[in-house]
Amino acid sequence: MRVLVVNAGSSSLKLRVLDSSDKVTGTADLPAPGGAADAAAMESALASLGDADAVGYRIVHGGTSFTAPVRIDDGVLARLRALTDLAPLHQPKSLAAVAAVQRVLPGVPGVACFDTAFHATIPAAAATYALPREWRQRWALRRYGFHGLSHSYAARRAAELAGGSRTVTCHLGAGASLAAVRDGVSVDTTMGFTPLEGLVMATRSGSVDPGLVLWLADHAGTPVAELAAALEHRSGLLGLAGTADMREVVAGAAAGLPDARLGLDVYTHRLRAGIAAMAAALGGLDVLVFTGGVGENSPVVRSEAAAGLGFLGVRLDAGRNEADGSPVGDPAGGNPACGNSAGGDPAAGGSAADREIGDPGVPVRSFVIAAREDIEIARQVRAVLER
Repeated sequence: MRVLVVNAGSSSLKLRVLDSSDKVTGTADLPAPGGAADAAAMESALASLGDADAVGYRIVHGGTSFTAPVRIDDGVLARLRALTDLAPLHQPKSLAAVAAVQRVLPGVPGVACFDTAFHATIPAAAATYALPREWRQRWALRRYGFHGLSHSYAARRAAELAGGSRTVTCHLGAGASLAAVRDGVSVDTTMGFTPLEGLVMATRSGSVDPGLVLWLADHAGTPVAELAAALEHRSGLLGLAGTADMREVVAGAAAGLPDARLGLDVYTHRLRAGIAAMAAALGGLDVLVFTGGVGENSPVVRSEAAAGLGFLGVRLDAGRNEADGSPVGDPAGGNPACGNSAGGDPAAGGSAADREIGDPGVPVRSFVIAAREDIEIARQVRAVLER
């Protein structure tokens, strides 16, 4: 089954075709300002990619309605539109992508694959906010978690490479989150009701004291819209170091720039604490995985994060961590469908080979694994349609 994978980004639409062995046979990236790609450009791109037997769409939010991939029909689309309030920045772009592809390929079955679905298994203790019952029930206030397609693939790939039942996956890109995965099942994660919770990110704050936000609204008179824009777009590394690019932060820290050093320290402090918390949710740790653009390409971030985790049995091998390393079983090639990941020539197998970076003498095995949401989406599409 040849699967067309469709991922709607903030200003682009990424299209990938994977054959039955998960090799990427065609790619196209279209500008999509406001989430809408030009109809003629879409038709031309899809024609150039060749025939597909099915389409898999990355949908950020499935709410409590969709906890597994689902074949798209009019009823599903209506329910997805009703979830827009939970993901106002992402859901409209995903739905616009569905509509655009369906216009060109009306007879090809489509499957919605959700970033939240992987975390639907986290227990009530991890999913529940300590808020009034009536609030939680009326508005479905709970921790949903995100980046599930990436976490699912990374955990499954780590199991192929290393075995082990207790895995912490670190998806570190412009957005960043961790997942605690036991035997392939998510039991905890760092993002919550929205993607703002958890780790420090490129421009997102990560977790802050809600009382601080209330203070800014009450005492400083900061409008809600300004608070939202600042927390989402002007915080994180950008707020700390003046740049959202981790490469510039690392270079600045090495050059002795105080803001860059602070930014890197805050980022890795939160990352270490988060990994330890995920390990606690698992009752221990067997495998640690770094994925996403920063996770795959920043040995400094990996090294500084791992430096405080020796008590868990984590220690990286400096040479392995710094070097490109030898692949430990390169997956089928391709450029990831998600924009937070390392890229490369799809026909050549991408630029980031899966590799082990841990010290062989410690109990926890550590890996860099290329983010491949496209493979995860294609796998889910085949599973739904073959059923």
